[in-house]
Amino acid sequence: MTQPARNLPQRLAEARRWFDDGLLASMERAGERPLTIAQAWVFATLDDTGTTVSELARRMGVTRQSAHQAVHGLIAAGLMEQVPDPSSARARLIRTTEEGRRAHELAQRCIAVMEDVLASRLGEPAAAALRAALETPWGEPPLVTVPPDGEMP
Repeated sequence: MTQPARNLPQRLAEARRWFDDGLLASMERAGERPLTIAQAWVFATLDDTGTTVSELARRMGVTRQSAHQAVHGLIAAGLMEQVPDPSSARARLIRTTEEGRRAHELAQRCIAVMEDVLASRLGEPAAAALRAALETPWGEPPLVTVPPDGEMP
């Protein structure tokens, strides 16, 4: 029995894993402490001035509890800190420490090199087309109606 062709969402997930796995391994090779993918995504979604855990969870597409767990691992590692939010008496902001900023800058450099590697493997035109397609607004997700089995759309 042959496997069905992998669909676009599966291919996009594989591409994300390629970057996630390469980034985490490259950071460890450079001497950085190991992070989870969730912790790496905290860095990717954090504002320069700090962000609440609730907002991080929304941006990451995870529960508040999952974001909280990732953040507290980063705080324990000395890469992030929790500070009062000047605009709210109850809220706390998560922001990078000096060590966290240094690690984030290294991660950005690793990603740039990984993008160069991808361009060399795919070819510059294909890599540029991929970037252009991903940067184009897709609009809201569609609500589709699937035709019954055997009928063509």
